[in-house]
Amino acid sequence: MSEISALRTAWRSALADHVIRLEWSPDGKFLAAADVTGPLALFSADGQTRRDLPGHGFGTMSLAWQPGADPAKPRLLASGGQDGKIRLWDSVSGAQVAEMDGGAAWVEHLAWGQALASAAGRKIRLWNESGEMLQEFTHPRSTVAGLGWQPASSSPKLAAIGYGGLLLYSETELLKDYAWKGSSLSLAWSPDGKFIATGDQDSTIHFWFAESGVDLQMWGYPTKVLQLAWEPTSRYLATGGSTSAVLWDCSGRGPEGRKPLMLPPHEELVSALAWQPGGDLLASGGLEGFILVWNIKKSKQKPMFAADLGESITQLAWNPDGKSLAVGSESGDVMVYRA
Repeated sequence: MSEISALRTAWRSALADHVIRLEWSPDGKFLAAADVTGPLALFSADGQTRRDLPGHGFGTMSLAWQPGADPAKPRLLASGGQDGKIRLWDSVSGAQVAEMDGGAAWVEHLAWGQALASAAGRKIRLWNESGEMLQEFTHPRSTVAGLGWQPASSSPKLAAIGYGGLLLYSETELLKDYAWKGSSLSLAWSPDGKFIATGDQDSTIHFWFAESGVDLQMWGYPTKVLQLAWEPTSRYLATGGSTSAVLWDCSGRGPEGRKPLMLPPHEELVSALAWQPGGDLLASGGLEGFILVWNIKKSKQKPMFAADLGESITQLAWNPDGKSLAVGSESGDVMVYRA
């Protein structure tokens, strides 16, 4: 790493255990972190202020920030956990403002768009900012393995994955059921809303055309694919499932028939990926503890920046302004770097 610039540490803190979720608020003022045992920490962007929240007693599993909040009111943070509850937190005071029942033992997934969507077992529920349930759906085949609202749309659809394919919902009904005989584990919409990418149990990825349901399946991964990150213009999808970050070019006709770009490998499997909002940088973290930051427009063979945390990376998250990179580790460290 001698010829690569070091990431500059802005601040550092720690949770009691493995960092399972790490999310910046949409305005960049707060960083929320959850450890696997349940407690939450809410940091100011400069790391000077920290609020410790009880989270979920049996373990926190999911976090989601309220988008487009009224500037006159505190932005809300939603959390879900192994107590079957969803909780809404005031980002300024740290007070709990609502508690909702997810419908099953574990609330594994949250996604906040025009409404807050939660998934617990086979139950998908939609909520308003007051914690009132607006709608409930039941996955027809399996436990829900991922949720995501369509970006760049005036009438966004909610995508849900599990065994048997991809489902698309409006706020009131099931719209489309794209069947596939397999299990998907991770989901990411392209920023332009054209593609839904899924990482699959059988060590493949899918690209689904959201409007038509046509799907492309890509093989060759040594392990199941849990990490998906879209480049801001929707040209590239970066994936884990290997010691290398694997990049698929989705421009023009899409990735079919194209050989992916494989960045030089980590020493162990890629464990986290994040594209810089509005920028050109891709951050990858590995189980060996290295954080590598790439600009593939300038070099596909060497990262621009690097840091060695000395322990497995579990989470990566860029601040919305693209200037700060938050990192969570297996032992509970929370670091914020500046490139």
